[in-house]
Amino acid sequence: MQPTPSDKPSRFDSIWPLLGLISIAFHLWLVFSGLVPNLVSRPIHLMLAVPWILMAPGRSRMLTVSGWMLGAAGLAAAAWIVFNESRLGDQYGALEGVGQVVVAVVLLVCVLEMARRSIGWPLPMVAAIALAYGLLGEHVPGEFGYAGMPLNSFLGTLTIAEGGIWGSLTGVSVSIVAIFVIFGAVLNAGEAGQGFMNLASAAAGHLRGGAGKVSVISSALFGSISGSASANVASTGAITLPAMTRLGYPRRLAGAIEAVASSGGQIMPPLMGAGAFVMVELTGVPYTAIMTAALLPAILYFAAVWIGIDAYAARLGLAALPVDQRPTFKAVALTTSFFVFPFAMLLWGMFVSDHTPQYAACLAILVGALLLLTGADLRLDAKRTGARMVSAMRTAGQQIAVIASIILCASIIVGVLGMTGLGVKVTSVILSLSGESLWPALLLTALACMLLGMEVPTTAAYVICVSVAGPALTSLGLEPLQTHLFVFWFALLSTITPPVCGAVFIAAGMVEENWLKVAGTAMKLGIGLYLIPLGMIANPDLIALDTHPYWALLSMLKVGAALAMVSYGLIAARHWFTGVATGAAGLLLLFLPLGSAGGA
Repeated sequence: MQPTPSDKPSRFDSIWPLLGLISIAFHLWLVFSGLVPNLVSRPIHLMLAVPWILMAPGRSRMLTVSGWMLGAAGLAAAAWIVFNESRLGDQYGALEGVGQVVVAVVLLVCVLEMARRSIGWPLPMVAAIALAYGLLGEHVPGEFGYAGMPLNSFLGTLTIAEGGIWGSLTGVSVSIVAIFVIFGAVLNAGEAGQGFMNLASAAAGHLRGGAGKVSVISSALFGSISGSASANVASTGAITLPAMTRLGYPRRLAGAIEAVASSGGQIMPPLMGAGAFVMVELTGVPYTAIMTAALLPAILYFAAVWIGIDAYAARLGLAALPVDQRPTFKAVALTTSFFVFPFAMLLWGMFVSDHTPQYAACLAILVGALLLLTGADLRLDAKRTGARMVSAMRTAGQQIAVIASIILCASIIVGVLGMTGLGVKVTSVILSLSGESLWPALLLTALACMLLGMEVPTTAAYVICVSVAGPALTSLGLEPLQTHLFVFWFALLSTITPPVCGAVFIAAGMVEENWLKVAGTAMKLGIGLYLIPLGMIANPDLIALDTHPYWALLSMLKVGAALAMVSYGLIAARHWFTGVATGAAGLLLLFLPLGSAGGA
């Protein structure tokens, strides 16, 4: 992966905060500016990402030089799109002349290389294969062939119209994801992170296995704004992992607790990473409705982790946090205000004032930025505030760029699927292999999500899988939101499931333990990640909190009891047959019909 600007100092180091400020100002301006043409705002979004990904110092001189050359070409090509937006609208996605073909090729190569430098080879390889299929698919025999498209139309739809890299997914990155990334960067630059830790310590530090339970609460809170399991492990783990090992936690258990707790950040409202905002675009369901639907499953996930930690604590005799390691009431009250007030403004803006999520987030950013002026000591310190502002600018600019690289690359795949009809063909294969039965189709989809999630980030895996498998599941009777939440949860499995389990690798490195041991324990603690998506299908009222709260809460209790039984069977049972019997009973309860609001 290409080093980020903060990884390697250079003589250009001082320019990164300025670029971050420009990126922040542009994306905030879009919220208040009214309608800006998509072929203006989205190419500028790419232009703001290019320096962070392609022009940051590379590991070698060749990487740096090639990055600058491609970056300059990409900036020029995107700028050409911006300045010719009105003219391109009259071409209806068909390129005219060799010059426009060159612009299209430069943009596609730039997007692929940005994704490669950001997250490695797998996602751009899938996108490159999709492009090859779009160009050569007419030569593929059998049902997977297609009639083909003229080169100018194929490349033009991807690069000068809104059917490819400037499509609706990129629109989500521009108008919503970037705003919430800025919000997270502002919170993280101040004392919100310490507030999370203090609140978690006060709430759970006095309990059996207190250090592990502190990790669960703090990771749920921090992960809800970071949206990244790996970032969550690296940040909260720096505090919780040493605390757990000092208190006698086995290293495999300490690493597993942090990895599993951190993986839940992407499913925990209110932010849920970039995936929730992409889901809004793909389903047409309002963001607040997605938040509400995701809330009970997320609580169940962390409850299952909590139950597993308690079982390990009882078995291993793990005590509470020592009194001297628990924060005072004053410290908790002061530090928690640094995230309570911004979060309160965010929720007030969305649920009370009925503003759009991005407008509400702008109000919350303003509150968070004002809180950067002071700290838990309640002093005004210009130097400290300046350092925090610089940190927020750098973090926001960098994270916006990385997410833009992922979504732009995924947009190529989605665009090709739509143009060639390949998505429909894959859907028909899923229906055929499953015998047009729902549960076999779900298991096929889950397997595909898990395999793809091992190679690409959760959001990209979700987008690709739901594009090809989603229509099959909805045709078999699932509601669109059920389908999307199911796919999104299974796309997250790779964070703790071998062989590629990013959160586990980081946690194992931090506690200096064999990663396979950490992964084995993590899969037991994180059993909810495997079972709750199935519970959403077997108990559809679980995601109907806004429309049928009584049935939703009843479903939550049933699924929670099932998870507790399975967790006990895996972790706490003293004899293997007791564990098998208890786990089997839990699975039976999970799938046992409860009735539903629809039949009430």
